[in-house]
Amino acid sequence: MSSSNPLRDPRDRRLPRIAGPSGLVIFGVTGDLSRKKLMPAIYDLANRGLLPPGFSLVGFARRDWENEDFAQVVHDAVKEHARTPFREEVWQQLAEGFRFVPGVFDDDEAFVQLKATIEELDKARGTGGNFAFYLSVPPKFFPTVVQQLKKHGLSHGQGDSWRRAVIEKPFGHDLKSAQDLNQVVHEVFRPSDVFRIDHYLGKETVQNILALRFANTMFEPIWNRSYVDHVQITMAEDIGIGGRAGYYDGIGAARDVIQNHLLQLLALTAMEEPASFDASSLVTEKLKALRAVKLPKDLGKHTVRAQYASGWQGGEEVHGYLEEEGIDPHSKTDTYAAIKLEIDNRRWAGVPFYLRTGKRLGRRVTEIAVVFQRAPHSPFDATDTQELGQNALVIRVQPDEGVTIRFGSKVPGTSMEIRDVTMDFQYGESFTESSPEAYERLLLDVLLGEANLFPRHEEVEQSWRILDPIEEYWDQHGKPEQYTSGTWGPKAADEMLARDGRSWRRP
Repeated sequence: MSSSNPLRDPRDRRLPRIAGPSGLVIFGVTGDLSRKKLMPAIYDLANRGLLPPGFSLVGFARRDWENEDFAQVVHDAVKEHARTPFREEVWQQLAEGFRFVPGVFDDDEAFVQLKATIEELDKARGTGGNFAFYLSVPPKFFPTVVQQLKKHGLSHGQGDSWRRAVIEKPFGHDLKSAQDLNQVVHEVFRPSDVFRIDHYLGKETVQNILALRFANTMFEPIWNRSYVDHVQITMAEDIGIGGRAGYYDGIGAARDVIQNHLLQLLALTAMEEPASFDASSLVTEKLKALRAVKLPKDLGKHTVRAQYASGWQGGEEVHGYLEEEGIDPHSKTDTYAAIKLEIDNRRWAGVPFYLRTGKRLGRRVTEIAVVFQRAPHSPFDATDTQELGQNALVIRVQPDEGVTIRFGSKVPGTSMEIRDVTMDFQYGESFTESSPEAYERLLLDVLLGEANLFPRHEEVEQSWRILDPIEEYWDQHGKPEQYTSGTWGPKAADEMLARDGRSWRRP
């Protein structure tokens, strides 16, 4: 008997894709990520009707909890962080599929219990043997967890059923560790069953880069070295390191953000049009762009790292990085990093890409600014155009998602005066649906087996090839500059662009 719905018109785009019978196992289920992002995302997916009726969630952690205690923890997390309203009947159905397995990662008994739990859920909830394992744990535990899954026969499903591994960044801290990590995971799971989560790629606006470029004819013809002067990619945070001293110190802003988020944004901005929108075509083009990235010859002049110093932010006085609890006062870890890259191919030769990220900056914002060249000939007097900047197309990834186009327009009046104006598209105003959280999209894609929005191991390794020489240079030369909290970074970053006759945008 065919399982297709006779009442559904195949052209109807309103009914979204719904995951088939499946479950999710979260290792490290007591962590922040799980509480603030994963559990609310699972509830929101269920609330939107996108999870199968028997969907099951298994938590694995070092706690003496019963299933009911675990359900209470999920309940509190959902109440606090979910995007959609709380509905009792959705919650009841979801909560019936919650199980908790106490144990540590090298504890064989716990994995025997995990296997029994999965088999019980197959019978009770009809999960069909399909499970994704989410490793929300520090990378040093990856080898233990994946080896345990293999040893206890959990890493491969029976018959047609699937097993997938989901990994959070950091994917290593340099090229060598990333390769070791990939090898460990690929010994147990096929590369196509490994989903590396870069939550930026789950954001609507990031996917919109592709729509903007390839579904329209007005942008792509000028998306090249003949018209583009330079590109700036910024990810600024207004917070410090919070309680993450243990994770952050020794890693720093460049490893934490540039290696994954910003280089992914660069690849999407710079890549050629893919043959189709499937995972392998996308990876092929992103990899070509990343492989063409060229580092500046003088890393001292074209890269900057810095640490935030004490200052005022949001109306309160805040500590500098070296005064934060748990940080070595001699730490050389960067909380701000800016680098200049070029892409050595026909489309982009000679166009600089400036990437910057930092904590305790002016405000929280992530954006890509494609800044165009000035008009080759201006019939206007210099006084007419003194308030005119460069045309720019700015893609805002967060917080107020959308696209802004900046261009010159005549000021009303009797004289010819030209000034910058902007045209603005905002997601919130143009569409009635609110954008799903990145983790909703990504978790659903994992359950559907769709890999478009997940970086492959080749991309991860290529990104480390770009960043490693910069980190090595920093290691051997001097120490980070200081910048006052609440400002837009160190003087050296402004000087880096001024040398090229450019300046940073104020987002």
